[in-house]
Parts: sequence; C-alpha cells; structure tokens
Amino acid sequence: MYVQDDMWKGIPLLHVYDNSMNEQTPVVIFLHGFTSAKEHNLHYAYQLVQKGVRVILPDAHLHGVRNENLSETKMNMHFWEIVLKSIHEVNTIYEELKARGYGASKIGIAGSSMGGIITAGCLNAYDWVNAAAICMGAPGYVELANWQLDQFEAMGVKLPFNEIQKENIMNQLSEYDITKNPERFNQRPVMFWHGHKDVTVPFKNTYHFYTQLRSHYEQSPENLLFVESKSSGHKVPRSGVLAVTSFLSQHLA
Repeated sequence: MYVQDDMWKGIPLLHVYDNSMNEQTPVVIFLHGFTSAKEHNLHYAYQLVQKGVRVILPDAHLHGVRNENLSETKMNMHFWEIVLKSIHEVNTIYEELKARGYGASKIGIAGSSMGGIITAGCLNAYDWVNAAAICMGAPGYVELANWQLDQFEAMGVKLPFNEIQKENIMNQLSEYDITKNPERFNQRPVMFWHGHKDVTVPFKNTYHFYTQLRSHYEQSPENLLFVESKSSGHKVPRSGVLAVTSFLSQHLA
C-alpha cells in the first residue's frame, strides 16, 4: 500500500493505493472534519484500499498544510466558506482524476462531520458522484446554519455580519442545500452514519430528513442506509468506519 503526498491543482492531498489498482479501480474522495486534516482519516483509506478502492484525501481550505493559524472562533466564522470552497475543489479533483486516466472508474464521495456536510453538497452539485457516505453530516445547510447562529448567540459571540448579509449567506447556502431538492439523490447509493449523543451536528435533523428521503428510494431501497449508534457522540467508532467502507466498496464495485 502506498501513501503518496501530492498537490493537484493547488490542493494538497494524499493518494492511497496499491499495486493491484489500475484506471478501472473505483475511487473514493474522503473529506475530513472541521479543524482536522487529511492524514487523520488514513484509517478509512486503509480499509478502502484493502477492499480494492483507490482513495484521495484532500486538505480543506485553512486546514492541514493550508492552515493559517486562525483561532477556533475565527475558523468558525469561515465554516461555510470552507464548505462551499471544498465543494468546488472536489470537482477540481474529479477533473484531475480524469486527466490522470482515472475517468472510467466509479467515484464515491465520503466524509465525517464537516466532510459529511460537504459530501451532501457534492451530491446536490454533481451527477458524476456514484455513491456517497455522510458521517455525522447535515444535508440541510440552511437549517444547520441557523442552528449554529443560535448557538453562537447563546454563547455571546458577536457575529461579523448584519441581517442583510446574513440573508445573502442563507440564499447562497440554499443553492447547495439538497434537502430542498431531494430528487437530486436520484436513488444513488447513499449511507448516513450518526450518533444519538452528537451535540455538534444534531442527530434528529439528519434522521428526520432520512425518513423523508426514503420515499425517493422506493424503487431501490437497498441504496439508502442509515446506521445509528445510541451510545456515540461526535465521533465515528470502528464499527461505523467498517460499515462506511463496506457500503462504499460494495456499491462502487
């Protein structure tokens, strides 16, 4: 197994693969969480490569080697900027995959926390995504953003924008909010993983959306899966990692 530290179109990433792989090998672009970095998800890559899947692990804007030493409070103010920039960069990685001869392979997107949120936006934006896994992510961008703002207000955090600017931000997020366009899932294989005790990204909102989404998968219910953990908070345990990597490898094979 090889872990290649690379730079694709200005995006630092790890390319993880083995000698058995070729241009037909399926690919997963795995996206890390808020304040994390690409190398922190190598355990997902290990499991996926063992199952015959090539893995790309990028560093998000302001993360990993792109870190600008901002405080967590300032990073929080950039959260949705990072999400939207990452959605665009995922497409840049896809175009680079094609340029490198991997365009014939099936491609999945997955991520945890912020990475799961970005994954939902990619499903809304790109038809080329063949399968996805959303771990501790919220597909409802506007709903989550409003919840976050309520949390900041409760903590006494002064927001760096006025009501008009807030409305503009919400309108921009609405364009990527797949809960407003659930038909965009198009019955593609999608798995959700979430812990009941998650206080960072609320479990109930994601699960409620999943229950509504099931009506869009009536012809292929096996393509939609929700795995929950009653004992877990905002961290995916080993059982969740194995469920995610098994789901992706099965549906990308």
